[in-house]
Amino acid sequence: MMKKLSLISVFLMLGCTSSNVVFAQDPDDIFTIYLVRHSEKEDSLNRRSDPPLSDCGQQRSEHLSHFLSAVNLDVVYSTNFIRTINTAQPTADSKGLGVVQYNPAALFDFSKHLIEKKQNALVVGHSNTTGVLAGLLVGDDIGAFDLDIYDRIYQVVIHNNKAKLLLYHSEFDCKP
Repeated sequence: MMKKLSLISVFLMLGCTSSNVVFAQDPDDIFTIYLVRHSEKEDSLNRRSDPPLSDCGQQRSEHLSHFLSAVNLDVVYSTNFIRTINTAQPTADSKGLGVVQYNPAALFDFSKHLIEKKQNALVVGHSNTTGVLAGLLVGDDIGAFDLDIYDRIYQVVIHNNKAKLLLYHSEFDCKP
């Protein structure tokens, strides 16, 4: 009785109702993909094409790692840019994983790859790719977002080939 009560309490704390709780028969039938834009990049006067993260960007990347600390991840993906790799690295390190690179110019093929692999994943991209990739995964048209938005965390849960998209907003606040 106590175990059942604890389980019910967890569902109530998470705000779940019986209509959106999924019980998987086979653990391979359900997997989750988290998609984020890279953290804040350094805005220096030299305007390098591949700038590193700013101090706030480094802090946000650590915050993302803490946000995902209780999440089981099988793989961490990033584009081949310093800012995306450095956004992904704290989470990859905390999970004992490497960072696997993907091509942001081939999002359709990459979305198929993610679905076929059926792995819990973190994907770090850009303002013009992250929403688009989330949309491809759920069969919806989600476009790019503004360059000054860094707080979105897309969560795509795929169960029996049906995808559900949730959007979180990070409560990160940079400490200069």
